[in-house]
Amino acid sequence: MYDELWVGGKCMYKLEPVVAEAGELIIYAPHIREISLTLIRKIGYHCRDYFLKQWDEYKDFPWGVLAHSTHVRGIGTYKEGVERCRVQVTLATGIPEEVCREINLGYRDPAQIGPQELANREEEGVLLVPNAGEMLYHLRQRPDWAREM
Repeated sequence: MYDELWVGGKCMYKLEPVVAEAGELIIYAPHIREISLTLIRKIGYHCRDYFLKQWDEYKDFPWGVLAHSTHVRGIGTYKEGVERCRVQVTLATGIPEEVCREINLGYRDPAQIGPQELANREEEGVLLVPNAGEMLYHLRQRPDWAREM
């Protein structure tokens, strides 16, 4: 329903609260071929701490671009030069694999994913959310990672 990842990435921050620790969120949108027309291609997608711990290097970038980057990448840490994100974000889009890797996101070939095959598999820990950028999701009970914040 979105033409590029700037708005298509909304599904990550709206669904992240219900993704398990070390889980994977796949943004399935084969029609998306653009990341955005901003500086994302230069800085990539990273957790908030990645930028804060290297603030002198990133402070002059538009803060809206930094915010977008962190919203799509989600919660994580950056310690001793190593970024650890709570959730793996994977693109199944028309964006080439090498670009996905360059911007710090995973890649899956959208032709190899059948979205309807993922439906009704909640018992297995798989949740298919059509139009995922439309609603904000949360768990009834806060997960351990949220209590530590």
